[in-house]
Amino acid sequence: MKVLRNLRNLSLLFIGLILVTSCSNDDDSSGEFVPTSSIVAIAQATPELSSLVSALVKYPDLVSLLSNDGTFTVFAPNNDAFADLLAAIGQTSIDDIPEDVLKSVLQHHVYTSAALQASQVTSGSITMAGGESVDILVDENGVTVGNATVIAIDGIGTNGVVHIVDSVIVPPSILPIVGTIVAPAYFNKDFTTLIAAVLAADPSVLELLLSNGPNDNGLTLFAPTNDAFAAAGITDVNGADAILAYHLVDGTIMQDMLPVSGIAAAEVPTLNGENIYVTNAGGAVSINGTTTVTATNIAGSNGVVHVIDRTLIPPTNTINDIVASLAGGNPAEFTMLAAALARAGLGDTFGTTGPFTVFAPTDAAFMAAGFPDVASINATAPETLVPILTHHVVEPNVYIFSTDLTDDLQAPMLNGQNVTIDLDTLTIQDAAGSPTAAGLVPALLNVHATNGVVHVIDRVLLPADN
Repeated sequence: MKVLRNLRNLSLLFIGLILVTSCSNDDDSSGEFVPTSSIVAIAQATPELSSLVSALVKYPDLVSLLSNDGTFTVFAPNNDAFADLLAAIGQTSIDDIPEDVLKSVLQHHVYTSAALQASQVTSGSITMAGGESVDILVDENGVTVGNATVIAIDGIGTNGVVHIVDSVIVPPSILPIVGTIVAPAYFNKDFTTLIAAVLAADPSVLELLLSNGPNDNGLTLFAPTNDAFAAAGITDVNGADAILAYHLVDGTIMQDMLPVSGIAAAEVPTLNGENIYVTNAGGAVSINGTTTVTATNIAGSNGVVHVIDRTLIPPTNTINDIVASLAGGNPAEFTMLAAALARAGLGDTFGTTGPFTVFAPTDAAFMAAGFPDVASINATAPETLVPILTHHVVEPNVYIFSTDLTDDLQAPMLNGQNVTIDLDTLTIQDAAGSPTAAGLVPALLNVHATNGVVHVIDRVLLPADN
């Protein structure tokens, strides 16, 4: 047919230079040519296939397969095809793509059952080396394989035939991901833990990620890197459905649309039903006090992606639960605080809705304040303890993370008096003007509870005498 003749002429331009052939016998006058190069050698000798070769050599088993005896048909994407793929998946190099993903894509270009020259290619469906099928359409417009058009044909090798195509043929199992908010993570080695968590979750999680959101306004994904999972101490991604949904917001929220925070973090509801708390006051955007947004506005067909450096974990315990757990731990901590709350009649307060921002003194802090043991706490009148304890709770019912604190912040406390926060020294000066300011314990900042946030301090905050 005319189309195939035109393609064959094209093949003379692009493939002809790599058809290393010879007469089957120097004395043979039949004029037959016998190919002497394998499919791999053909690709290596074709400049337009250099990107394909760069990808292929990452997999010695594929190189061996296409170098040895066989009857293969390879639909080889040219360099422009790989450049288009990288643009579509938001990557800059083939080296960025996870090896298992790239291998699946490469296998989807190899038909192992027969060496099909152009004249033998017909419309229908064939199963490729990766186990997935591809549709072929032959008509007056040419030959289409999946999403790719054949642009040069019949590079005959010792073990099969090569046809050049103008697009990378993406397997059907991967194609729905291309262009969506899942793609920047799926096609990048830095997010393999996130993708493993998605694939291990209920299928509805991936369906949600590929959708346009519950309200059809797109989705916002805060995408943790592999290092972000490690920073959060997550080593097992099985059953992480609720964690994944905690990274999703219904609606497309670009960086300049993130709520601006004031003294307190701004609440943003997520699709697992819990809020995340965004600090956005002109500096780096952070979430829940411990997570920083490191890249923003990665657009997808169904929303936007922002990259984060620590995986977000939804809280499961109230402040009371946290204090009780630490008080009963080994070594025990906050035994004095737990006793003081009970003695003051505030034992149930921090199990209520809140939210509360609490600066929690350690046992050593109470000892330094003149309470040597729990017995001394229990010997103190409740009316003495109440103003001390309420001087540790911020008056507005809000979440204030360390990232919301500003230098020389005058924070109103529940007892009606202010404390002053010095960010340079990470200290809090109480209303009594104690000679030693309380130090914020860096490793125990932003302990996130279901009803607030706890910051551990090494001194008791004392109120001023009324």
